[in-house]
Amino acid sequence: MKRNIRLLLFFGILSAGCGKNPLDPSGSGDFVTYVIAKGQQSASPSAYKFYSSITEQRFVVRFDSSAIYRTVDPGNQGDINKLYGFADDDKPHHVSSARIGWRWVGGKLELHGYVYNDSVRTTALITDVPLKTDINCSIKVSGTQYQFSVNGAGLTMPRKAKTATGVGYRLYPFFGGTENAPQEIRILVKEL
Repeated sequence: MKRNIRLLLFFGILSAGCGKNPLDPSGSGDFVTYVIAKGQQSASPSAYKFYSSITEQRFVVRFDSSAIYRTVDPGNQGDINKLYGFADDDKPHHVSSARIGWRWVGGKLELHGYVYNDSVRTTALITDVPLKTDINCSIKVSGTQYQFSVNGAGLTMPRKAKTATGVGYRLYPFFGGTENAPQEIRILVKEL
């Protein structure tokens, strides 16, 4: 598996030098609209972006009313969807990663820290956020910790990766949990 990650890194670095960012071809740093189609889990667009040394991932996110959803099984409403983040430690994301997760529960939109360490997932609430507003987010790699920030609200979670900085690939919006998106969901993200 590690060999596969290294090959993906090699081709990602090779293709990165061949042109502009496929998710921001203008190089303007504008918002990219990620769409999770009804009945799907993965967002579009997505393109591999590899990190050989990340100390912090910063971005602004904006959710619209499409983030208000109801799962088919009410027991799944508390599942945490994935917003943005990165795989770490030169391993697949279900082994080592840090992301900000989101869910609509109790009439509000919550953002969570969402971490895999040695294939064990942990989550923790960071804060509630409003719809239709720019929300500043960051994930910092700090030794044995990930430091999450959402509009100034902070959360620290353990990091067991052996690399000094984050080494891996970007992780995109994803719906679920166990269920697929009950409707089209649009999430705007601007990397800083």
